[in-house]
Amino acid sequence: MSANLAVATILGVAYLAYDVALTRGFRLPGGDLRAFFVALDVVIVVVLGSVITYRIVPLPSGSADRVTRTGWSAALGFFAAVPIAYLVLVVVSQILRPLLT
Repeated sequence: MSANLAVATILGVAYLAYDVALTRGFRLPGGDLRAFFVALDVVIVVVLGSVITYRIVPLPSGSADRVTRTGWSAALGFFAAVPIAYLVLVVVSQILRPLLT
């Protein structure tokens, strides 16, 4: 879960910087792609959160010698990543952005 939060926080701060730059009148290549970056943010958090959780969280096996992982480890990361991604975006857009503008 902390892997999801770390990835979401890093991408949320990057989105905040992009959003503030556009609000202040910077002309960036591609124009206004905020909606695209929000969707990309969520996809990256979900994918990386699932992969990192799959690699970190083993299933309980009862044996200290053998580590097993299945799709359920990745599903745990997926189901944790979705709400975390959206909560970080809400904090960034509703709390931090008004403080910076």
